[in-house]
Amino acid sequence: MARLVISTVGTSLLTNQIKNSEKRLNSRLQDTTNLTQDEIGEDVKDIISQLLTRAEKILNRGDTLEIQEASAELNGIYELYDKNLEAGKEDIHWLIATNTAQGRATAKIVREFLVKQGITNTKIFPESDSKFSTKNTDVFSQGIAEIIRWMENLKEKYQSQIKIVFNLVGGFKAIQGYMNTIGMFYADEIIYIFEGSNKLIKIPRLPVEIKLSEVEKYKLPLAMMSERKRMLTSWKEAQEIPKDWVDVTEKEMTLSAWGELIYQQSKNKLLSQDEPLKFPKIEYKQSFLDDYQDKPADEKIILQENLARLACLLNINKDGISAVKQDAIIHLRRYIGKYKDLDHFDLPKDRRVSCLVLGNTLQLRHYGEHDYVNNNP
Repeated sequence: MARLVISTVGTSLLTNQIKNSEKRLNSRLQDTTNLTQDEIGEDVKDIISQLLTRAEKILNRGDTLEIQEASAELNGIYELYDKNLEAGKEDIHWLIATNTAQGRATAKIVREFLVKQGITNTKIFPESDSKFSTKNTDVFSQGIAEIIRWMENLKEKYQSQIKIVFNLVGGFKAIQGYMNTIGMFYADEIIYIFEGSNKLIKIPRLPVEIKLSEVEKYKLPLAMMSERKRMLTSWKEAQEIPKDWVDVTEKEMTLSAWGELIYQQSKNKLLSQDEPLKFPKIEYKQSFLDDYQDKPADEKIILQENLARLACLLNINKDGISAVKQDAIIHLRRYIGKYKDLDHFDLPKDRRVSCLVLGNTLQLRHYGEHDYVNNNP
């Protein structure tokens, strides 16, 4: 079975190139750990470039032990394949790196090395426009939440067709700690290396589950906050969510990394129940409920994820209906002809919802395939 290897990437490949006589270089790197490429000064850019050149020389020499000593993340990857990277050519690799000058530089050189070794399907996450770093709690927590959503998508994409391995040998300690917990839910195996050696530690998947009854009562605000990302702290339903599940600023709150993890692990069961969630400013005609109850679980989940987005647009914007019409995903629009008083919007898998605008509320009437809804909206 092919493997999907998720490796946390730190900056060891850079910092390990600093000589004992170059303490100033180490000090400058520590001072600028969380700065992006646009934020660092020319002196730090020169330091990173100089260290990258030294690292590339080690990688190009091809001495396995020397490479393992230079890079923690590559150390883990080499041991995963018993020092034979040829065995990983069919595998998929993702490198988890902070969106900082040092983090991206390290991840890029690691990626280039793996590609040269024949592990061509190697990518970096998050994308370059992410703000992920250990700069502060809010930025870090939202970055981890983004990783959880991404892992959930990977899990759904590959199902059980691939073995997921978390390589947590490299990376910042804060990220390793969170990824270890995330790995308990998403990884088939987590690997570490004993301190001072190259001996691999393998931790198998453990039977960890979220207690659904503890999440059930918060399912409405969790669904909307996961979709919207930021909600006003004045929203009563969101105020009832356990404090550890949210990050709160002065006027807004978001799901914390733990809140996102809990919701993603519970989402499929919460969104596939016999009745749809009672989202604010959305009403259901009995005809819609009848259509909903006949659908399989995967359709109910997709439908309710979109209804959560719809509810956010209706409730956060002063003119919610206009916001729904302008939304690139929902794109509410009016029927023409004999049903000109009704509206509709489309969903994935050739599905459609017909509805009636009542002030700033939407009354949902039918749901199903395009032709079915169009013939009886």
